[in-house]
Amino acid sequence: MSSGKVLLGLLAGFTAGTLLGTLFASNNGDAESRNHFWNNDRDVNENEEKFNQVIEDITDKFEDLKEEIVYEKSNAKGN
Repeated sequence: MSSGKVLLGLLAGFTAGTLLGTLFASNNGDAESRNHFWNNDRDVNENEEKFNQVIEDITDKFEDLKEEIVYEKSNAKGN
């Protein structure tokens, strides 16, 4: 198969896909876009809460580790 036929096939497929996508696309694209906007905003808030919880957990673990190191250090000096 020559490269010309391959390129022609790709171009025909791209054109057919574009036409079919345009024909079957919903007419209420603006409403759909607004729905995605609000859903994305909600998702961002949920992800922000999850991220803040992870940071809080890491901070707590770091503080616990720091206290343990101080405790071990003070016991080592006492012996």
